[in-house]
Amino acid sequence: MQINTFRFFLLGLLFSISLSGFASGEEKTGDEKFDPKEMIMHHVKDAHSFHLWDWDGHPVSISLPVILWTDNGLTTFMSSEFHHDNSGTHIVEKNGGKFVNLHEKVYQLNDGETTVAFDAEHHPTNAVKPYDFSITRNVFMMWVSVLVLLFIFIGAARRYKKSENFVPKGIASFVEPLIVFVRDEIAVPMIGEKTYKRYMPYLLTIFFFVWINNIFGLIPIINGANVSGNIAFTFTLALFTFIITTLVGNKNYWKHIFWMPGVPVPMKIFLMPIELIGMMVKPISLMIRLFANITAGHIIILALMSLIFVFKSVAVAPVSIAFALFITVIEIIVTAIQAYIFTVLSALYFGMATEEEEH
Repeated sequence: MQINTFRFFLLGLLFSISLSGFASGEEKTGDEKFDPKEMIMHHVKDAHSFHLWDWDGHPVSISLPVILWTDNGLTTFMSSEFHHDNSGTHIVEKNGGKFVNLHEKVYQLNDGETTVAFDAEHHPTNAVKPYDFSITRNVFMMWVSVLVLLFIFIGAARRYKKSENFVPKGIASFVEPLIVFVRDEIAVPMIGEKTYKRYMPYLLTIFFFVWINNIFGLIPIINGANVSGNIAFTFTLALFTFIITTLVGNKNYWKHIFWMPGVPVPMKIFLMPIELIGMMVKPISLMIRLFANITAGHIIILALMSLIFVFKSVAVAPVSIAFALFITVIEIIVTAIQAYIFTVLSALYFGMATEEEEH
């Protein structure tokens, strides 16, 4: 009981440190009001560095490489050269160009310009976006998740080689039930006993990759790199599922889309565009479902914690932390559920594409 209490206290402390670091940066001038919307968007969006906390009025962060392709060629520097500025104020001069960080998007000032000018909608009018290949927070955490997965599965494989009769021990005993679960509860029922094996590598990769990245997103001390809450990330995963589904689709699958059997010809012509739209909607639903559920969880937790700074009262802290911890526990479950749902739907689409015609 005492251990569980300590864990909840430690988790709440980590949330407070992570959030208060940004809040203190917002209140440096003393007359600026805390903006929960800006704080939440700052944590949910991708960034060029890991802002950990503020120490003695100075931000503590881990800088990442900024890699740009401009008219002058390849330009690289570390994000620390922006000096934690994301308002477009601080200018970095590199390779004959002037660069600013505006809301975590890098812009290059036009020739002869020394400050960023904005229009009525606060869009820069005298700067352009170069091609940005930077190692951002989300990209960095994806690499970390790949290394973690390699460590887990290579370690499990070595355990199997060393064990007698391939009895799982150590990390292998943790991995094997999950692999068997994906095989017996997802791949076989959705795809079929005959053809499920060829899709197992992809399904296992998707399941563990999404799950690990979702777990990393709940670590407050690194501001929870919101990888699965990035629409580009979920779009890419959904695109892979769509490409595989399209490539493995058999004659029966395409016949049900373009010329559905067993219905009158006028109805076939009517149903064909609907089936085509449905084929395109499937990956879109995959993309939006994962993106929306993970992002919503982050927003709810941060909104609850921001109540402490909105009301500026310590009395609110226990309630905010208690509810935030409650949602965090739910989010821990959701990390696995969302990985499961994405894998199940991918397997379902593969099964629909490879289903043989019944006679």
